[in-house]
Amino acid sequence: MLDSIHMGRHDGSSEEDERVRRSDRERGHRGSNTRVTADKPSDDRQKSRSESERKQEGLLKRDWSDSQRDKLRNEEKSEVAKPKLPELNPSDSNAMALGKTGGVYIPPFKLARMMNEVEDKSSVEYQRLTWDALRKSINGLVNKVNASNIKNIIPELFAENLIRGRGLFCRSCMKSQMASPGFTDVFAALVAVINAKFPEVAELLLKRVVLQLKRAYKRNDKPQLLAAVKFIAHLVNQQVAEEIIALELVSLLLETPTDDSVEVAVGFVTECGAILQDLTPKGLHGIFERFRGILHEGDIDKRVQYLIEGLFAIRKAKFQGHPAVRPELDLVEEKYSHDVSLNDKISPDTSLDVFKPDPDFLENEKKYEALKKELLGEDESEDEDGSDASSEEDGSDEEEDEEQMRIRDETETNLVNLRRTIYLTIMSSVDFEEAGHKLLKIKLEPGQEMELCIMLLECCSQERTYLRYYGLLGQRFCMINKIHQENFEKCFVQQYSMIHRLETNKLRNVAKFFAHLLGIDALPWHVLAYIRLTEEDTTSSSRIFIKILFQELSEHLGIRLLNERLQDPTMQESLESIFPKDNPKNTRFAINFFTSIGLGGITESLREYLKNMPRLIMQQQKQVAESESSSGSDSSESDSDTDSSSSSSSDESDREKRKRRRRA
Repeated sequence: MLDSIHMGRHDGSSEEDERVRRSDRERGHRGSNTRVTADKPSDDRQKSRSESERKQEGLLKRDWSDSQRDKLRNEEKSEVAKPKLPELNPSDSNAMALGKTGGVYIPPFKLARMMNEVEDKSSVEYQRLTWDALRKSINGLVNKVNASNIKNIIPELFAENLIRGRGLFCRSCMKSQMASPGFTDVFAALVAVINAKFPEVAELLLKRVVLQLKRAYKRNDKPQLLAAVKFIAHLVNQQVAEEIIALELVSLLLETPTDDSVEVAVGFVTECGAILQDLTPKGLHGIFERFRGILHEGDIDKRVQYLIEGLFAIRKAKFQGHPAVRPELDLVEEKYSHDVSLNDKISPDTSLDVFKPDPDFLENEKKYEALKKELLGEDESEDEDGSDASSEEDGSDEEEDEEQMRIRDETETNLVNLRRTIYLTIMSSVDFEEAGHKLLKIKLEPGQEMELCIMLLECCSQERTYLRYYGLLGQRFCMINKIHQENFEKCFVQQYSMIHRLETNKLRNVAKFFAHLLGIDALPWHVLAYIRLTEEDTTSSSRIFIKILFQELSEHLGIRLLNERLQDPTMQESLESIFPKDNPKNTRFAINFFTSIGLGGITESLREYLKNMPRLIMQQQKQVAESESSSGSDSSESDSDTDSSSSSSSDESDREKRKRRRRA
């Protein structure tokens, strides 16, 4: 091994020669200005250099004073320039920094302060600030709208310049609908109200929605397509869009049916089928025939087939549960529809979403202010504000006006809630005592006592069979307060006047309820005076009601006690209409009616009256004849008296003549 090593050294170069070569190589590297990337220092060299640099830095730091350190820091700060943020006041120089839609976020208080600081109201800076404020206001109003506050949001939305911000409104409305498709009908109702005043705004939104639908259909974007289809369906329901676009859309989806396209079509027809049934029944029939053909072909998935069968069931039920427009969202009477087709070339007008300086900005703002006053009627409010500062007397007058102008609940929300509370209390109670105790705790405003009686009677009529629970509950209220007794009397009159509208089951329950109240004298019997039992004044429903009423009374009281009650002299005036004696025909009808229902025993007085009617008639005629004869005899006696007096006077005159002759 040693020999080989020595041989290798002699064959190569000696150690001294190698050192010389290394030194020459290092000198060559130092002299050259270019740096060779291939010749990298070794790891040992890097470690030694880093250690030496650290030591030098430590020495420098020890030798530096505090003043030198501060000076070095200031020089570094001055050399490194920080990036400048765009100014809050937008101008032509930094307009590009703000971006398309307005740029950086500005807090509302700072934005209002900046708007007040701007003196030139027609300048570009002021217009941009108002544009940002308009965008934020429209987004906020659209984002918080729902079915309960839509009537409050609409005036606030009209207070904003919708002519200038129509692009902002359309974009905000579409984004909100995409984020929450469950509120699509609310957004459609909002668009319908705006369509009544500004049709061009609703037309722009409809065009953008149609364009969004076409793009989603081409890209096979199912979530976006579902949202757009649902929006179009509710715009058709609100009659913002013509029904022809609905037929075009369904025909497009079912032209080459797939699982997804058929599913989207089923959802669309479910949403707007009710309005299509009214507007184009033939078109809807054609749609369902196409669905039927798809079912017979059987090329789609079982799940989608079940969806189609469910749609046929909804159609058979006349779209119950899927109304075109909910009552609280039916806000427009005069509706204006736009004819937009899927085949039209549509321009989205995206330039309306971007700020542009308006040379006639102040004039346009004044025009919209005048239009806003016409829509919202703000003249009266301005007059009221002026009168606030006038005097204390004016202030008192305004308080009276405010009392008169208080908002009235025309939707009867409080009344509906009261009825719901009464219904739940009645249905959740174990017995009538518990129900009566709970119902008495409900605070009723003056005039709402009638609602309690109406709901009690309504609950009773809805049962399959009559429950004595309701009769006992009504009896308790009649005994507690006379107001409830009077209200039940009114209910009796109302129910009998509308008795022909009730079904037989409801009619039976109502009759048994009032029979219970009459049988225990909780309800006075003079309410029977409203019933007139004749062939002309009764219907089949009213005769059934009277039959059940008197049969229940006979079961409660017994036929003997009922007959005694009916024969009571104090009751005769109230019962004249049920037991008529004015005409033999009506009397016979009442007798036959009560006999046919098994209560002939209460007609004994009527039978005697009808039996004695000829004799009574003869007596009446005889009395009339006697009265006439008596008047005739009186006249004859007076005539005879006059004749006798005249004859006696003539005899006396004859005698006097004879005496005179004799004397002569």
